[in-house]
Amino acid sequence: MTEREAVAHLLRRATFGPTAEEVDAAERAGYPATLNRLLTPSGTDRGAAATPTPTLGPDPAAHLEKGASREQRQQANQQRREQVTAVTEWWLDRMVAAEHQTDEKLLFFWHGHWATSVQKVRAASLMLRQLDTLRRLGRGPLAPLVEAMVRDPALILWLDGQKNTRKAPNENLARELMELFTLGIGGGYTEADVKEGARALTGWLVDRRTAVARFEERRHDKAPKTILGSRGAFDAGSYARLLAGRPEAARFIASRLWFRYAGVDVPPPEGITGPDTVTVLRRLFTAPTFPQTRDNLVKQPVEWLVGAARQLGVRPSALPEQGRRQLMAGLNALDQMPLRPPSVGGWPAGTAWLTTSSLQARLRLANQLAGAAAPAVLARLTAAPTAGRPDALARLLVVDRWSARTRAALTPLADDPRRLLVTGLVSPEYAVS
Repeated sequence: MTEREAVAHLLRRATFGPTAEEVDAAERAGYPATLNRLLTPSGTDRGAAATPTPTLGPDPAAHLEKGASREQRQQANQQRREQVTAVTEWWLDRMVAAEHQTDEKLLFFWHGHWATSVQKVRAASLMLRQLDTLRRLGRGPLAPLVEAMVRDPALILWLDGQKNTRKAPNENLARELMELFTLGIGGGYTEADVKEGARALTGWLVDRRTAVARFEERRHDKAPKTILGSRGAFDAGSYARLLAGRPEAARFIASRLWFRYAGVDVPPPEGITGPDTVTVLRRLFTAPTFPQTRDNLVKQPVEWLVGAARQLGVRPSALPEQGRRQLMAGLNALDQMPLRPPSVGGWPAGTAWLTTSSLQARLRLANQLAGAAAPAVLARLTAAPTAGRPDALARLLVVDRWSARTRAALTPLADDPRRLLVTGLVSPEYAVS
């Protein structure tokens, strides 16, 4: 693997999708310096700063009076849907615009890991607050993140934490906290640990009017609990710290990061655990086996869309309203809409994204993106000699090389830049990273 191929591989995995100019800069800087810049970015993220967080106001439905009319309830629910759309469009735009790409992609990882859906939470403001928590704490040690998440209003609503009381414990949040969020299946816990963990999490309620989670001591089980061999008067915070401090948790989180950033074809190596997420990512990207993972990870639809938008100079917020609707409809057809994971297990991976119906949806989105591509992007293609345009396209889309079959499909389209772009975007080489 050449130096350019190595840094391109790193950038494809650590970001949503690099531009050719970013690969040029990384090649000049070298792999170690590029990795340092990605993991410890300096200065203000100008792209993110230019994409301000939407101001939503209170949850419309939560402030309805008890005697509200049917029309008032319908109007409130419509306002809720509009708020969800506003947050989703904002985040997609920020993914494209952000200069600190690794931070933005890490947020998307955590969003899929702590998979919480607005369809049950029903409040965009709570989802926005959860994203802020994941952004603030996702780079650091696990314990503060887990401790914040067990008190997160959206997660509490999503996993029925508000129904968990001293008199009637609900195990849903405790079970998923161990199985999916910290220890993993086979992580050394038992059914008894789940039941005791549920007792530790009792007492939390979400006030939809104020959009905060509050602790009600009278609903909390204060009695001692035995969890994973430790006995004490565990509450949500001490239970979270207990789980986060387990070696099984460190191994599980490292394995999930490897799964999403490196794939499944190459097993995660020993020794990539670390005291915080950034350390794990550094060890992951410098693992001797990481180069072997090239071209084996199918891009998730959001990764594919955001990467293509970055490379074609398309800002979702700059599209007309109809264009933004088409973009959202396309992601919905691809079954990956931010804020709406299909289950607490998150989104699938690998060939699950490569279906006949998904190819048709990608083709429609590719046509839309190619039609909205910045003039300078098309100029780079047309500036190349006709015979060299497939190679110019490979550079634009940061594809190392085309297969003979794909090149044969691209060559007759060299005189039609838009069709050339569309074909490249739906090619097998661009579907993987």
